[in-house]
Amino acid sequence: MTRTTCIMPRWTAVIIALLLGLCTATAQENANTRQARKIFDQAYNLVFGPQGCSLKYDVNIVSLYKTSGTIWYKGKKQKFTEPRYSAWCDGKDFYRVDKKKKTVEILNPNSPNRDKYASKFKFNPDNYTYHIAAKGSDLIITLNAKKGVDGVKHAKVTIDNKTRVPKSIKVKVMFFWANIKVSNFRSGIDDDDIFTFPRKQYSSYKFIDKR
Repeated sequence: MTRTTCIMPRWTAVIIALLLGLCTATAQENANTRQARKIFDQAYNLVFGPQGCSLKYDVNIVSLYKTSGTIWYKGKKQKFTEPRYSAWCDGKDFYRVDKKKKTVEILNPNSPNRDKYASKFKFNPDNYTYHIAAKGSDLIITLNAKKGVDGVKHAKVTIDNKTRVPKSIKVKVMFFWANIKVSNFRSGIDDDDIFTFPRKQYSSYKFIDKR
């Protein structure tokens, strides 16, 4: 973090007072930034930490895309279920089920074809500046992308002040906003078998290997 150095002119007490006020505001802003990043990291690690988690989500990307479901995370492993789609990732292969088409696509977990929106939501916590504000029993953390950063440009994360659990996320990508509501958050996954694709359950589906 770069500190702002205040140079105080010697010829006027008024300007000295103004500059002292500027120094204080800058220090407060730096403290706010540090606190915001600390609390954001706590919430981020609750979701993406090695202990794993599960949560329900409702996604609304303006008029482009709407969905809701439940997702389980643990390291590189993932599972989600929605009305039409379900997916399992054991860390090596990604299985995506389309219940309407009765197909199962097998993909590399790191493939950009895994999700047509994935490239637009690239995110690295170090690529943003942070600000925090209180709103009732919640904390609102605002993230703004640094110059030249692709993917998410702006975000507002609502976090429970006591538990640090995220409650909602609003992100801006290019010219549109995506709103994500989070509920039924649970930390910790003990049984990794939930990330294993239940092949027998979909034996009548058409399998498409895209690895």
